[in-house]
Amino acid sequence: MLSKKAKYAVKALIFLAKNVDKPPLPVSKISELEKISKKYLEVVLLELRNAGYLFSKKGISGGYVLSKPPEEIFLVGIIRLMDGPIARVSCASAFHYRSCEECLDEATCSIRKVYLKVREEELKILSDISIADMLSNEQVSNHDLILRDA
Repeated sequence: MLSKKAKYAVKALIFLAKNVDKPPLPVSKISELEKISKKYLEVVLLELRNAGYLFSKKGISGGYVLSKPPEEIFLVGIIRLMDGPIARVSCASAFHYRSCEECLDEATCSIRKVYLKVREEELKILSDISIADMLSNEQVSNHDLILRDA
């Protein structure tokens, strides 16, 4: 399941991509328009900044902007950053592998075989979808128009 933290990260990135030609957007504006707790959003945006997805500017005209084009920000990286491994069981993880204590024979384990397939398909999908793709799937809403006209 996608965590709230990952969902908010994606929402914030889409919002910043919609306003890519604008000056840095303050956390309070993103929080207000995306209906995300400001304190929680601050944590999410800081993680995105520390991972190189965002630039931040301090001061009265401060805020956040994307540090890369939306076409270069893929869901797989965001979800791994916010939620950790893509695999749903540790024995199917590519980077965080751990054998299951209760498993007698990993080579014949039907659970592992299924979740290896699930992980591979999720990786294919998440590695192929960028923030630009997500943005193209959304319609311009009223709050985006407000920022564009400001």
